[in-house]
Amino acid sequence: MPPETGAEAHFRALESLYASAPINRLFVSRLEIPEEGFARIRFEIGPEHHHAAGAAHGTSYFKMLDDAAFYAANSLVTDRFLLTTAFNLLFTRPIVAGPVIAEGRWVSGRRRVFVADARLIGPDGEEAARGTGTFMRSRIPLSSLKGYAPALP
Repeated sequence: MPPETGAEAHFRALESLYASAPINRLFVSRLEIPEEGFARIRFEIGPEHHHAAGAAHGTSYFKMLDDAAFYAANSLVTDRFLLTTAFNLLFTRPIVAGPVIAEGRWVSGRRRVFVADARLIGPDGEEAARGTGTFMRSRIPLSSLKGYAPALP
């Protein structure tokens, strides 16, 4: 099979970048970018993510929602790393344990500022949280980041 090129190569390189981030050693998770403007992160919530009352701490919600929205937006940008400039979060249900999916979608913007939203789907298939973020182009070239690498054939 020939190596992927264009958008597909960019999506695989972003998936590689996600996997290379040291923070992701703390989360059992996997990023998928099936198409431009959409990202999905599958992850597992367990007791190590709990607050004192025995459910997932909000930092877990934020991390996955921010990442899903961020990668949905960065899928449209092939030259620069984006930075989160703001993120609003709405918690709707607690998650105690199990597989969770964060889905991010680009909403608007293609030049300097991008808006994307994300939703968190709990193990029961119900939405547990949602968020909207704004992301700005940084001065950091994606090509300069060690983890940003196209998939090998």
